[in-house]
Amino acid sequence: MSTTQVRPTNTQAFFVQAALSFGVSAAAVATGVAFLPVDPWMRAFLALGLLYVITSAFTLAKCVRDRQEESTVHGRVDQARLDKLLAEHDPFKTETS
Repeated sequence: MSTTQVRPTNTQAFFVQAALSFGVSAAAVATGVAFLPVDPWMRAFLALGLLYVITSAFTLAKCVRDRQEESTVHGRVDQARLDKLLAEHDPFKTETS
């Protein structure tokens, strides 16, 4: 019996669409902030907020990806193997020749 690992994958087109969507929306908001008719300090404050939103978006995407990987059978098997290795590991064991 062969073991075939089935892992859900996204197509290259989906990845490109997601990247372009994020890039276009970030550029649109950045352009909007740049051309607001307000004082420079207000514009800088909004730009700082934009950087926070972009960083948060990447963090959220990573968390969603990690949660999805943990829920797969492959991820659970890898975690079980790691747990077994850590349980069997003795850091004070010395090898003598």
